[in-house]
Amino acid sequence: MSDGQESGADAGAPVERSPEFRPRVAIVTGADSGIGKATAVVLAEAGLDVGITWHEDEEGAQGTAEEVRALGRTAAVRHLDTTKLESAGSVIDALADELGGVDVFVNNAGTGDNAPFLEMSLADWRHTVATDLDGAFVCLQRAAARMVQAGHGGRIIAVTSVHEHQPRVGSSAYDAAKHGLGGLMKTIALELGRYGITANSVAPGEIATPMTGQTDEDPRQTERPGIPLGRPGDAREIAAAIAFLASPQASYVTGASLVVDGGMLQMGPQAGSHLESDEWRKG
Repeated sequence: MSDGQESGADAGAPVERSPEFRPRVAIVTGADSGIGKATAVVLAEAGLDVGITWHEDEEGAQGTAEEVRALGRTAAVRHLDTTKLESAGSVIDALADELGGVDVFVNNAGTGDNAPFLEMSLADWRHTVATDLDGAFVCLQRAAARMVQAGHGGRIIAVTSVHEHQPRVGSSAYDAAKHGLGGLMKTIALELGRYGITANSVAPGEIATPMTGQTDEDPRQTERPGIPLGRPGDAREIAAAIAFLASPQASYVTGASLVVDGGMLQMGPQAGSHLESDEWRKG
């Protein structure tokens, strides 16, 4: 409004912001393997207690928890199915209650159903969008509400994809969900900045994880001519970017989408694993 007045739910005064954000507790969804597991461990290394969720791999989640505890931090584990919208938020509340709050929330849980647009079934479309966008909304909102209530600021981070920014043939549902999640994060940044809460996305390229069929592979031994750095990424490289955004050092970064893809987006949306030679390097 032009006179500086605010209306509705936005009329409340912002909380007092401490000189430096000092996180104690993080929750990382989908932390049973891959990027989520690496993120939980690196946040524990930074001194945070960590809430861990899993969907299919409980053993993997317990393994992540053991690594967190080996670092001298507390770990709590819960099952989370982000397609169960009525109960997903309660999982976040339960972890926050057990750990004494939530200062950092990393929405990492996700999936992808690949099929050409004309062949994509409504059931597969709904599964991907429900998992990657609807469920993310519920969990993000619940974590954000806890942060606002606590009044200490916070960090909200969503793991999206390079396909938040560029589409890929055969990934209509995944592309739509990740575009939507990236837009949601920007809106969260606008609305929650008054409470000292930042909201950012990390957009990975091809990362050696179970989701890409590269479980426990060393990505430095895999050639990818269509990526300027010549290889897929390591989950720990994504975790390092997330850890930065979760830290006090990232206090003035919000509404951003940090692309971590070895330069792949600069090659266009159909590069990456699609190029089979280095001929493009010759100009």
